[in-house]
Amino acid sequence: MIVDFHTHIFPPAVVRARDRFLARDEGFKELYSNPRARLATAEDLLRSMDDSEVDISVVQGFGWSSHDLCRAHNDYLLEAAARSNGRLLAFCTLQPLAREAALGEAERVAAAGAAGLGELRPHTQGYSLASAEGELLSGISERLGLPLLFHVSEPVGHRYPGKSGLPMAEFYEFARDHPGCRIIGAHWGGGLPLYGVMPELRTELASTWFDTAASSLLYRDRIYEAAIEALGADRILFASDYPLLNQSAQLQTLRALEIDEDHRRAIAGANAAGLLRIGA
Repeated sequence: MIVDFHTHIFPPAVVRARDRFLARDEGFKELYSNPRARLATAEDLLRSMDDSEVDISVVQGFGWSSHDLCRAHNDYLLEAAARSNGRLLAFCTLQPLAREAALGEAERVAAAGAAGLGELRPHTQGYSLASAEGELLSGISERLGLPLLFHVSEPVGHRYPGKSGLPMAEFYEFARDHPGCRIIGAHWGGGLPLYGVMPELRTELASTWFDTAASSLLYRDRIYEAAIEALGADRILFASDYPLLNQSAQLQTLRALEIDEDHRRAIAGANAAGLLRIGA
């Protein structure tokens, strides 16, 4: 089974009227003001999955600053997942600053079949994880059994649109302090798995996973081997960040690595199946 844990789709209305949404949301403007930044629909993703032989894609929401935009995007993700015959799994987004509305939305998406919450972008959405909003998210996750996926940024390296996201240290502290939540750090968690050589981190990150989204834009392919050695293959989730990157090309990178075949299978889909209880 091949599971792409981190893909993005948008409602056709957003794709058709990009400029209107650029004016409504600063985070969306930062990532998608360049007309070359691709936006995809569910149909686009399903065609890519057919071409790439990807079995399941997790479709991530966008960290809109507005509760209403989060809800509208969630509707599209849930509808797309329901129509996909199990090929798409929806991670929905919340705006925790809209506290009561966010709580209600979490209940609604969980009842409608959401597999998790993400891609959450705290700093872009205007809050910190070391706050009441972080506690709200952890409470929702534990009560409803929804994993939380956060965009996490590297503390060093080149600049790019979207890098001003959640700092690695803040993500680490949240994961450490909330062992009852299943937590995923997108984009290799800003490099946090490499700190797995510190003995205490294996315990502190026992309920934390890391996806490989946008890996080829951030790291050399050696990141896979280094992360496996430091933290273990069972913590890594294959992810492309489609449509930013091509699913086939990212899978080819994984298949070409000189790593243990059991590790490759775990990263490609078995870890995701266990985390999301696919087939359970």
